[in-house]
Amino acid sequence: MAKAKTAFVCNDCGAEYARWQGQCNACKSWNTITEIRLAPAKLSRADRFSGYAGETQAKIQTLSEISLQEVPRFHSGFYELDRVLGGGIVPGSAILIGGHPGAGKSTLLLQVMCGLAQNMTALYVTGEESLQQVAMRANRLGLPTDRLKMLSETSVEQICHLADQLKPQIIVVDSIQVMHLADIQSSPGSVSQVRECAAFLTRYAKTRQVAIIMVGHVTKDGTLAGPKVLEHAIDCSLLLEGEADSRFRTLRSHKNRFGAVNELGVFAMTEQGLREVKNPSAIFLSRGEEQTAGSSVMVLWEGTRPLLVEIQALVDHSMLANPRRVAVGLEQNRLALLLAVLHRHGGLQMSDQDVFVNVVGGVKVTETSVDLALLLALISSFRNQPLPRDLVVFGEVGLAGEIRPVPSGQERISEAAKHGFSRAIVPFANKPKSAVKNMQVFTVKKLSDALAILDDFD
Repeated sequence: MAKAKTAFVCNDCGAEYARWQGQCNACKSWNTITEIRLAPAKLSRADRFSGYAGETQAKIQTLSEISLQEVPRFHSGFYELDRVLGGGIVPGSAILIGGHPGAGKSTLLLQVMCGLAQNMTALYVTGEESLQQVAMRANRLGLPTDRLKMLSETSVEQICHLADQLKPQIIVVDSIQVMHLADIQSSPGSVSQVRECAAFLTRYAKTRQVAIIMVGHVTKDGTLAGPKVLEHAIDCSLLLEGEADSRFRTLRSHKNRFGAVNELGVFAMTEQGLREVKNPSAIFLSRGEEQTAGSSVMVLWEGTRPLLVEIQALVDHSMLANPRRVAVGLEQNRLALLLAVLHRHGGLQMSDQDVFVNVVGGVKVTETSVDLALLLALISSFRNQPLPRDLVVFGEVGLAGEIRPVPSGQERISEAAKHGFSRAIVPFANKPKSAVKNMQVFTVKKLSDALAILDDFD
């Protein structure tokens, strides 16, 4: 009897090795390399899939021969989800939705599929729950259940075989971590199974022009579980995020071949499932009646739309030798950099102060347009002088104390004016070309200019 071939694969990054070792050279993780058995290659995967799924013969074309007709899309029934996907679901696309347990992935997809099933053939494949559990959830949410096709199966070959008979236009696979292929000897959820199952389903979506949405788990650090090649194989990677004590969920695209990256959709978890939030800025700006120091409002640019958020800062005298620097929703290193700029070019020293910064609403800010608003919030808390409630601020701060422009400045100012803000401090290069109705715009070139404007407000 021939000896079975084996390989050693890292469960975190998918790197392969000829023999076992304690640490992965690629991702530097310890004790993540496991042994898997390789099935004998009787036929190539392309031959097996071609004979199984009826794949058409490919041909070589010149670039000018390819049709430029716009890819048709169909709407999911949720405006926020369509926004994140780039305008709707593209037939033949492979979409991966990840999120922490309880974030609402299955609930959102069940709502979408029940709505789509009223106008098209839709198939919901569950591998983690029984059909009775899914039916109970649908009835609890009050969803129409008369047309959605259900399947409880974990074999990818069997799923595709039954889908060939049903010919659905969209398929949901919940989840990719429990799926398996018969010719892969490792257990479901392993690197090899997740990678090969995702590749198989993606190829099926392309050849059948069926939109396939795969649900993926996340690791403890918030990243999608499985090998990194999983995200390279699919067309769109979405992540549903939300704090355990908050009813709001944010859906963000990390990869999208059919739309903008970093697009953001906001949902609210209710007793009837997830409900989309049409005006997220109103939620993140739900401030109290009393005017307090250490609070400023800025305008983020998330994907293709502006978003107003509140930044809170607390500066207090420290009793420690090394004062604390805590940033929630912001990068810690960015906070340390801005404190150094404030000391050098603003004349305010906070080396003996504890500094705490928080972005209200659980929003994670990654762009540099938050710099100026963060500094003004710190100054407001340090001086115990509240900023005007009708003031909005944005701008990038350089190491030399200069205020650099940010993209889409005109749209940010217009969005702030729609929400009742009448004053704005913006970079000089973002000065609007025409006057904005009911908005007084102050332009600054240096940090000292912004500090002078604050003194005038007082």
